[in-house]
Amino acid sequence: MKAVFLRTGVLLLAASLAGCATGGGRAGDSGGADVTRFHLGQPIARGQIAIEAIDPADAGSLEFRAHAASVERELVRLGWNVVGTVGQSEQVASINVEQGSREALRRRSPVSIGIGGGTGGGYGGGVGVGGGVSFGVGGKKGGEIVGTQLEVRIKRRSDGTVFWEGRASIEAPASSPEAQAGVAVEKLSEALFRDFPGESGRTIRLK
Repeated sequence: MKAVFLRTGVLLLAASLAGCATGGGRAGDSGGADVTRFHLGQPIARGQIAIEAIDPADAGSLEFRAHAASVERELVRLGWNVVGTVGQSEQVASINVEQGSREALRRRSPVSIGIGGGTGGGYGGGVGVGGGVSFGVGGKKGGEIVGTQLEVRIKRRSDGTVFWEGRASIEAPASSPEAQAGVAVEKLSEALFRDFPGESGRTIRLK
C-alpha cells in the first residue's frame, strides 16, 4: 500500500508542476486558485456525510468550524446531507487548512493520496501533505504574499477508503481580503468542488 501512495504522490507532483507551467499565470497573480483532484472515475453516491478535521487537534477550534461551514455549503449544493454527529455517517469529508506568508510561490509540496486504498481510519492515517506548506516572508520585491491551501478527502468510514481527494491553493497580497483565512477558504471550497468530481490527476487554475 505504501508503494501505491508513493506512486500516486509522484503523479500528483508531476501534475502540479505541469499545472504551474500551463495554468495561465504566476503564483500570486489574479487571485486564481490552483486546484488538483484525484478520484476513481466512478459515480460517487451522495448520502449522509460528516465533516471532520484531518488533525484531531483542530476539531474544536472556531477556525475549523468556519472552514467546515464553507465546505459544507458545497457538499449540500452537490446533494449530500451533512450531519453534525461525529462517528455516525458512513461517508466522511476530512479537511485541513494551511496558511502562511511569502514573497512568491517557488515550490509546491506534493500531496500523497491514498485513492482506492485504506487510510487506517481516524483523520487520514498515513496520507497527507508531504512536508507541509512552506511560506517565507516577502521582501523588497512586491511585499508580503499570503498563501492559503485547502485539502479535502472524502472516504468511507467503515474501511477508510479514500475515493475522492483534492487540494486547492491561492496566494494574495497581505492587504487583500483573500489573505484572510475565512475569505480564502470560502473561495477555495467553491473552486475545489466546481464541476465535481473534476478531472482527475491534473492541476488547473480557476478564477
